[in-house]
Amino acid sequence: MSIPALGLGTFRLQGQAAIDSVRNGLEAGYRAVDTAQIYGNEAEVGEAIAASGVARADLFLTTKIWIENLSRDKLVPSLKDSLAKLRTDHVDLTLIHWPSPGCAVPVAEFMGALAEAREQGLTRQIGVSNFTIALMREAIDAVGAGAIATNQIELHPFLQNRKVAEFARSQGIHITSYMTLGYGSVLQDPVIRQIAARLAATPAQVVLAWAMQLGYAVIPSSTKRANLESNLGALAVRLNDGDMAAIAALDRGGRLTSPDGLAPAWD
Repeated sequence: MSIPALGLGTFRLQGQAAIDSVRNGLEAGYRAVDTAQIYGNEAEVGEAIAASGVARADLFLTTKIWIENLSRDKLVPSLKDSLAKLRTDHVDLTLIHWPSPGCAVPVAEFMGALAEAREQGLTRQIGVSNFTIALMREAIDAVGAGAIATNQIELHPFLQNRKVAEFARSQGIHITSYMTLGYGSVLQDPVIRQIAARLAATPAQVVLAWAMQLGYAVIPSSTKRANLESNLGALAVRLNDGDMAAIAALDRGGRLTSPDGLAPAWD
C-alpha cells in the first residue's frame, strides 16, 4: 500500500481547529491524514473522520508513537489507545516519532515492538521519523529495509537533507517531507516566487510540487479551507529541469526543528 503523495498534516492543531481542518480537508478531497500521539488531537481527528461520511477504506491514516511509549511493554498498548481515539481498528502507517533520547530504549526493541503491532493488524505499515542514517541502519538491522515504509523528516528548499534522502532511496525507503513550506519562510524566496508567477501557481504549490517531483510525500497543514484547497492544486503543477535546479540551489542547511533532548546528531 503506497503512501499518498499529498496528505493533510495536523501538527499544532488543537481542539475545534483540528476538527475543522480535517473536516475541511476531507471535503476538499484529501484522503490521507497525518497525526501523532504527542499532538494531542487524535480524538479530534477521529471525530472529524467519523462525521465526514468518508469510508475508512478510502483513507490513509498515519499516527506516531511518542518517546514515552517506545518500550516493548508500552508501544502496543499505546497504539491501541490511539486507535480508540481515532475510532478505528487499525491505522495505515505507524511511525516512531523520534528516536529514544540517549538510546534509553534500543532501536531493536522499539522496532521489534512496532513490527509486532503490524503483525497484530493494528497498523498496515511501519516506519520512522527524524532518523539519521546511523539510526536507519539500526532500524534496518532490526526489521529489514523492506519493512520500513518511510522516514518522515524535515525537508524543504532551505534544508534538502540530501544525505538522508539518498541513503533512504538506496535502501528502498520512502521519504515523507514535513515542514515542506518551512513555516512559510520559503514562500517569500524570489526564486520560488518567480517560478510561481511563470506557472500561474502559488508559491506553496510550487514548493509542494518540487518535493513530490523528487518522489517525496508531503503533509502540509492549514486552518484555512482556501489554503487546503489550493495546496491540492500542487498535484497538477509540473516544474521543468531548470526550475528543479534553481530550487536545488536554495539549500542552506536551514534546519527549523531540532528540540533539545530529542534531536539526534543530524547528518
